[in-house]
Amino acid sequence: MPMTNPTPPSGAPTGTPPVKDHGRAGRDLRAAFTSAFLLIGAILASLLLWKTAFMVIVVAAVVVAIWELGRGLGAKDIDLPEEPLMLGGAVMVVVAYVFGADALVTATAVTALVTMLWLLRRGIDGYVQNATASLFTLVYVPFLGAFVALLLREGGLYGGGFENDGVRGIIVFIAVTVLSDTGGYAFGVLFGKHPMAPVISPKKSWEGFAGSVVFSVAAGIVAMVWLLDGRWWVGIFLGLIVAVMATLGDLCESVVKRDLGIKDMSQVIPGHGGLMDRLDSLLATIAPVWLLLYHLVFRA
Repeated sequence: MPMTNPTPPSGAPTGTPPVKDHGRAGRDLRAAFTSAFLLIGAILASLLLWKTAFMVIVVAAVVVAIWELGRGLGAKDIDLPEEPLMLGGAVMVVVAYVFGADALVTATAVTALVTMLWLLRRGIDGYVQNATASLFTLVYVPFLGAFVALLLREGGLYGGGFENDGVRGIIVFIAVTVLSDTGGYAFGVLFGKHPMAPVISPKKSWEGFAGSVVFSVAAGIVAMVWLLDGRWWVGIFLGLIVAVMATLGDLCESVVKRDLGIKDMSQVIPGHGGLMDRLDSLLATIAPVWLLLYHLVFRA
C-alpha cells in the first residue's frame, strides 16, 4: 500500500517559503532606497561638517570589505589572514590621508610583507594560495580605497563644506559613479536586450552600458563646471572614465562571485547585499578619477 503524506496541522509550515519576486529590478527597492538614503546622509554629514570624520567611514568600509572577501574566499577553502589585512589596511588609508601617495606605497609594501610573514605561522600547506589571495585583497580593497583618502586630502586635512577642494572632489567622484550605475541600471531594466557578458553577468547589457555613459558624461560635465570650476571637456573625460571603469569593476566582482559560487558577498546592507556589491564600481573608478582631478583640476 503506498505511503501518503499526512496533512500538516493548521498553521504549520508546508515547505520552503516562496522567495519574494522583486520583478525585473531583482531587489527589494524599498529596502535598497532606505539603505542608500542613510548611507548618503552619513557621508554628506561627515563631509560637510568635518571632513576628517569621513575617514572613519572609509576605514570602517575597508575593514568590512576585507571581512566580506574573507568570508567569500572561504567558500574555496582559502583562509584569509584578516588581522594583518584589516590593521594594515586601516593604516594604509590613514597614512595616505595624512602623508600622501608616497606614504601609501610604503604602507602597502610593509603590510604585504607583514601579511606573508603572518602566514608563515600556519606552516607550508596552502601558503601560496593564501598569500596570493591576501595580496589580491590588499590591492583590491585597502590600496584602491586609500585613493579616496588621497582625493579627500586636497584642500587640507581639516575643515569641510563645499568650499573645500577635497570635499568637492569626493562628492563629484561619488555622484558621477552613482549616476553611472543608476543610468546603467535604468537603461538595462527598460531597454536591455543585448547581453554584454552573458557568462559573467547575464543582466548586464550594452543598452545598460550606453545608459551609464549618458548619465556619467552628463554628470561629469555639470559637476566639473559647477562644482570644481573646471573645463567642460574635462568633465567628458571624467564621465567616460567612470562609465568604463565602473562597468569593468562590476564585471570583475561578478567574476569573483561566480568563481566562489556565491550570489552576494554578504547581507550587511538591506536591499543591496554586501558592502563589496556596492563598492565594486567605486573601487574601480577612484584611482583614475584621482589622477585626472589631481592633474587637470587641482594642479591645472
